[in-house]
Amino acid sequence: MADIVVVYHSGYGHTQRMAQSVAEGAGARLLAIDAEGNLPDGGWEALAAADAIIFGSPTYMGSVSWQFKKFADASSKPWFGQQWKDKLFAGFTNSATMNGDKHSTLHYMMTLAMQHSGLWVGTGMMPSNSKAAGRNDVNYVGSFSGAMAQSPSDAGVDEMLPGDLETARLFGARVAEAAARWAR
Repeated sequence: MADIVVVYHSGYGHTQRMAQSVAEGAGARLLAIDAEGNLPDGGWEALAAADAIIFGSPTYMGSVSWQFKKFADASSKPWFGQQWKDKLFAGFTNSATMNGDKHSTLHYMMTLAMQHSGLWVGTGMMPSNSKAAGRNDVNYVGSFSGAMAQSPSDAGVDEMLPGDLETARLFGARVAEAAARWAR
């Protein structure tokens, strides 16, 4: 079984709930970036040992949170030694609006992965775009580059839509499958 780490920042709990679903699907460990943009003790070592790293951040103002950006900037130390080269990477995000420029956040994460000479894993899911599609369907937001969710700004964590959480879980499972194939 591949060693997978979900490293994420969550401002209001929605992205954390999404991270839990991704980790459930991937059989991954969670590594939370704190409110000051730091990893817990042993965090850098966990990322160095991982076969796959899944990034998670809310989308704020069309990009990752400043806490995630601080983590990304601090990853220049492993970058310099190419410690994450050939690892699999993936990413997910949540925002209050249906669009919210979430793709910009995923693109930022993908670029970070490429800077580390990594390989990106997308969702592998078709969007739910038929006339019969409903908001609780899997991949309703319709992303291919990473998992996306939408949570109204006045919604509690327990009000996240089951379809978005199932999308996150299936996305985690896809990363785990890719990591198992890559390890062969």
